[in-house]
Amino acid sequence: MTNRRHFIQASTATALSCGFGMPAFAQSLPVEQVKIINGFPVGGSADTTSRRIGEKLGPSAYTRNPAVVENKTGAAARIAIDAVKAAAPDGTTLLLTPYSMMAIYPHIYKQLSYDPFTDLMPVCMASSLVHGLAVGPLVPATVKTVKDYLAWAKANPKDASYGSPAAGSTPHFLGALLGLNNGVELKHIPYRGSTPGVVDVIGGQLASMFTPHGDFLPNHKAGKLRILATSGKQRSPFAPDVPTFIEAGFPDLVVEEWFGFYAPAKTPGNTIASANAAINAALKEKSVIDSLAIQGMLPVGGTAARRRKWLPTRKCNMTPGARSSKKSALPRRPDLLMTLPTPLLVTLPAKRHAIDVVDASYLQTLLGYNARRVFAVHCAVHAAHGKAQHHAG
Repeated sequence: MTNRRHFIQASTATALSCGFGMPAFAQSLPVEQVKIINGFPVGGSADTTSRRIGEKLGPSAYTRNPAVVENKTGAAARIAIDAVKAAAPDGTTLLLTPYSMMAIYPHIYKQLSYDPFTDLMPVCMASSLVHGLAVGPLVPATVKTVKDYLAWAKANPKDASYGSPAAGSTPHFLGALLGLNNGVELKHIPYRGSTPGVVDVIGGQLASMFTPHGDFLPNHKAGKLRILATSGKQRSPFAPDVPTFIEAGFPDLVVEEWFGFYAPAKTPGNTIASANAAINAALKEKSVIDSLAIQGMLPVGGTAARRRKWLPTRKCNMTPGARSSKKSALPRRPDLLMTLPTPLLVTLPAKRHAIDVVDASYLQTLLGYNARRVFAVHCAVHAAHGKAQHHAG
């Protein structure tokens, strides 16, 4: 049996050399018009990333014109993913999404209409960010730290709620972990992206929110809300006055997230490579870097050599399609074999998603697994699949 590590290394090398294991046929480029779809409202981190990069994609070898952006909100951003899944694999449609929808959703939604390994092709990482916890006027001004916030939440259970940009997203789980690990019941309120939740925090309708910290920055600087902590290992360069959760005494709430571009399955390899090159070029533009910084994000991009460095050092293999009440679709590692607690499966009531009961250790496992490794192994799985198709043909 082939060693899994060798398999991943060889597969990723194949991915990098032949367009992530796509079909062998080439597509005529450049395309006339590219549409970037994201599942979040105008004004947030995903929208900014889509628009600032999109307007620099053309004219180029990939597309003759700058990309247009479509915000398809709803169903925790899954409507946008479904739209890209159904699009023609001709390079004219890209998805911009946080890694939550690729690396976390398959493990928590009992019914998921897409498989990130078979329905979508990774194109390029776009930007990285950290999340933050912010409170507004509903929480007294005397609450200045996360510990203060938890004490207030215990004393005011009716008002102890937090918002997130989507049910099942990383910010959702950060809030769940904060409550679970500290014996405080925090009611989760899912929104369609950050913007409406931030508005409710500022307006005093919502006590707090977990979301990309860049979505708080203008109002934090204006004194309309207070960021209590951020989720990075070090303080954010965009909010140096705000402590990390580590500094605040909550080392379990450390996570960085990235936005990535994806294309529909079966998109030709030369098109994927061309899109990747155009995105990387856009990420080097000063105007793009400055726009991302305003939203608290750093450009990422990625070359072939850089992707190789994201490979796991341990034997690892993804197990897509293992969504059930007993099996976990987590990356399998010798030191990490988990079972998915039945209560963690997301139920879908008529109007609101809900995770009624969650297991803290499982959430920590989901959030703690290196997201860049997930992306790299995702590419490797696609490479192996494409190589097998090539030999079969």
